[in-house]
Amino acid sequence: MTIRKEETGSGGRYVAEIGGHRAEMTFSRVNPGLIIVDHTGVPDALRGQGVGVALTHHAVEDARRGGWKIVPLCPFVRAQAQRHPDWNDVIQER
Repeated sequence: MTIRKEETGSGGRYVAEIGGHRAEMTFSRVNPGLIIVDHTGVPDALRGQGVGVALTHHAVEDARRGGWKIVPLCPFVRAQAQRHPDWNDVIQER
């Protein structure tokens, strides 16, 4: 699975491409130290393969390397954050 980050001035997305299908997780940048993840979309063809978790894990690792935090407004990312207490160093509640 290939995951890439596409960033604009005010936000961006993480994109995973597998077998011609594309999943994404979108975010808004609040400031240099904070992003808000607002949506994770995984097409039916990729469901159950861990793609959403991989996108979230990629964002968590980016946050660790970059020294910023993630506010998980997306219900999927919020649920994953609750399942992964080891991500608490970069997860910030509202």
